[in-house]
Amino acid sequence: QLQLVESVGGLVQPGGSLRLSCAASGLTLDSYVIGWFRQAPGKEREGVSCMNSDGSSYYADSVKGRFTISRDNAKNTVYLQMNSLKPEDTAVYYCRRGWAQGDYWGQGTQVTVSS
Repeated sequence: QLQLVESVGGLVQPGGSLRLSCAASGLTLDSYVIGWFRQAPGKEREGVSCMNSDGSSYYADSVKGRFTISRDNAKNTVYLQMNSLKPEDTAVYYCRRGWAQGDYWGQGTQVTVSS
């Protein structure tokens, strides 16, 4: 059964860091584009970052220089390292197979940036 499972998010103070993980079963992550998305209250879901099968990556302007996507093929897991977090980063974060188009989503994990 194909499944993507995100790690638990949390509450972080502004300027803090958090690392999310997206662990896969039923598929090999390095064969696909894997994207991270987020949805803040009252806003549409937006793409944050993605990693292609060749290891190249993309970042939305809003997170460029602060977030880093990476992949551990041995663990079949994609990570999103989030540094210098801002209150506007507060959202439910999801990983998904695919970027412009996709199918399987993780369950989502709440990240709250607040003092």
